Amino acid sequence: MAYDLEEQEQLDEFKAWWNKHGKMAINLVLAVLIAYAGWQAYGYFQNKKAVEASELYQALVVTDINKTAEIKTQSAKLMDSYAGTPYAGRAAVFAAKANFAANDDKSAKAQLEWAIKNAKEGAVKAIAGLHLASVLFEEKDYDGAQIVLAAISDKGYEGLKASLQGDVYLAQGKQAEAKKAFESALDNLDAQGRLHQYTQQKLESLGA
Repeated sequence: MAYDLEEQEQLDEFKAWWNKHGKMAINLVLAVLIAYAGWQAYGYFQNKKAVEASELYQALVVTDINKTAEIKTQSAKLMDSYAGTPYAGRAAVFAAKANFAANDDKSAKAQLEWAIKNAKEGAVKAIAGLHLASVLFEEKDYDGAQIVLAAISDKGYEGLKASLQGDVYLAQGKQAEAKKAFESALDNLDAQGRLHQYTQQKLESLGA
């Protein structure tokens, strides 16, 4: 009987708690379920977008480089509708290459700038930055090239970055800075690579 009384007391306490907090508990459970369902739907949507972007990108990279208009259309779709995927930044760099081949430097530079700002992969940002800095260097916009190079943070491209920085400094008549940049490049480039040898030659030409 003592057990029955204790059980009844617990049941009464639960009823009292439920009368006071039941609605809040139900709302909390519903909120959790809705959040979980939303998260599942978001994951499905993101995966679907990634698959679609991958297919579009694969179609883009096998397009004849001379079909500039077609490449512009395909890359624009990836950049506009799939900007959250890695393929958008890659598409921008590919389109820039096609535009350079078509002597449309203005469009190419705009696409590289977009990739630098929006690409999801650090390597793609770095590649776009190196390409854009090279273009600015050829245009003798040395300050612009240095600004772009300074923003490259991917360590895997430190050697290429420093080598180009050295070229820009040299063009600006800043030999001490160029020497330092070339030395940094040699520390980060493949010792057996052609660029390492070429950079070594440029450094030696400065009396190093």
